[in-house]
Amino acid sequence: MSSVYFVMPAYNEEANIEEVVKSWYPVVKARGASSRLVIADSGSKDNTHKILLELKKKYPQIEILSKTIQYHGPKVIALYKYAIKNGADWIFQTDSDGQTNPAEFDGFWKLHEKYDGIFGNRTERGDGKSRALVEKTVCKLVRFYFGVKVPDANAPFRLMKASVVAKYIDRFEEDYDLPNIMITTFFKYYGEKMTFRKITFKPREAGKNSINIRKIVKIGWGAQKNFRKFKKSMKKDGKKK
Repeated sequence: MSSVYFVMPAYNEEANIEEVVKSWYPVVKARGASSRLVIADSGSKDNTHKILLELKKKYPQIEILSKTIQYHGPKVIALYKYAIKNGADWIFQTDSDGQTNPAEFDGFWKLHEKYDGIFGNRTERGDGKSRALVEKTVCKLVRFYFGVKVPDANAPFRLMKASVVAKYIDRFEEDYDLPNIMITTFFKYYGEKMTFRKITFKPREAGKNSINIRKIVKIGWGAQKNFRKFKKSMKKDGKKK
């Protein structure tokens, strides 16, 4: 049975993390004894880490990364590298805030023999119109800089073959903010076998989102410099497939 590493960044999620783990753990367990639920919670100032340590006693397939850079993007990079290093066949990434639905994983898994990447598409978003607008803007920037069209570049619900992620993961500095956007872009630009599948995306029920619109705008302005850098290196690779 293929091993799947379900990876989640977490930050100050004491109000959500126990329910999120309980809802995802049966999905992890169903993928076999070699699959793992790996959560990166470095930097949390609440009881997230303490709760995770208690949950690990009950759920042995949980692994905790507590020494990564504390921000979301760097945590995602560290999680992907950890999964690859530890021999995962597949990587599934979602967030720890309870906005995604574990029941939708099976629909993604049914496609894993056909595609190297199945990416979520948030056609309706419960987290507000402003965030939906940010995502539309991101997709327009990706099309402008890289000439690729995707419906959702940054959805935290994605199943990817680990060997394909490994082709691209070392292109990121360890503190890069937007790895998922660029992973989606790399898959599309280089012609990897990929598809998008509709997912639900609920409002955050508890806790506070650490990334507000002001931060998103700041990250967005900085992202364009990195996009130009990536574009230059991608052009040296030759034409996309």
